[in-house]
Amino acid sequence: MSGPTLHLAVEIDGDGAHPAAWRRAAHSPDQLLTPRRVAQIAAVAENAGFTLVTLDDGVLPPGVSPDPVGRIGAVERAAFLAASTSTIGIAPVVPVTYAEPFHVSSQLASLDHISAGRAGWVVTEEERPEAARAWGRPVVADADARARESRDGVEVARALWDSWEDDAVIRSVATSRYLDRERLHYIDFTGETYAVKGPAIVPRPPQGQLVVLGRPDRVPAAQLDVALVAGLDLTAVATAAAAAGTPRVFAEIEVALDTPEATAAERVADLERHAPWTDRGRLRHIGQADQLIALLGELSQHVDGVRLHPLVLDEDLPVLSRLVLPALSERRLVARPLPSTSLRSTLSLERPANRFATAAVQEEEAR
Repeated sequence: MSGPTLHLAVEIDGDGAHPAAWRRAAHSPDQLLTPRRVAQIAAVAENAGFTLVTLDDGVLPPGVSPDPVGRIGAVERAAFLAASTSTIGIAPVVPVTYAEPFHVSSQLASLDHISAGRAGWVVTEEERPEAARAWGRPVVADADARARESRDGVEVARALWDSWEDDAVIRSVATSRYLDRERLHYIDFTGETYAVKGPAIVPRPPQGQLVVLGRPDRVPAAQLDVALVAGLDLTAVATAAAAAGTPRVFAEIEVALDTPEATAAERVADLERHAPWTDRGRLRHIGQADQLIALLGELSQHVDGVRLHPLVLDEDLPVLSRLVLPALSERRLVARPLPSTSLRSTLSLERPANRFATAAVQEEEAR
């Protein structure tokens, strides 16, 4: 763990964690996919002092009928938010079960450039077989095979981010030299299902390597910067955090808070009339803001941060902003991200050295 500071992330896809959250949203359904909507939510999170927003995604529409479903790609939304925010980290969810890791790495590297080093990546899997049809690929139905695709995808992306050394770009008009070809490298990756040679088509990201978040039971801990761990109670979360083996650990928490209009239990019951709140094995808090503050205080002894999944964004995010984060700040349990600071720096993660540059130095020293 990095110290007493608890980093808070919030998932802002759709209208909230409940599949029927749209029924309690403060906007009409046709506003969900507008740029203004996603910008407003991100602005609230940034002004409140959240460390990071994540944007869920998948090739298939979220949810099922009769609820309205749909989303714009997470990377596209993240790029828009990168240009309309200034301090908060932005991490799209990008599965690599079927997506080409070369293209994913290029998109994410571009996002890090746009955001001036505030980008992350939440690695997940496409579990539904219909996703394979959408991509025009054979189904990856086995859990171990999906984990392999995630592992290989992260390995390829990380290698491609290093395929340009930091000083590969010259931009010398006087000499008409813009790239140092000696500082571009082939990664020569060969996996079980594909091979990638490289180098990348985007210069090395400002952070060197984006912050990679994921489940340590699906992606090797050595490939992750932040483990996302779950558990139905505090003991289970603490046990998972202790076993994660990653530089940072975030707990997954679903939250429904009391509001001036209704209690959390009443709000959940209202939505449960339309659809069940799926149990994903995460710690779930339904109740007062004070109780959540106490829970987060306990969690700060075991994890470096939490990713909150609000029941309804329009109802829970204002309570989090008005009551929860200020109280945590007063107790010095959270710290607001600073301007002109990379996400890696905010999380107290070192900027990694370029593997190819390091190898060249070691080879030179061996001579």
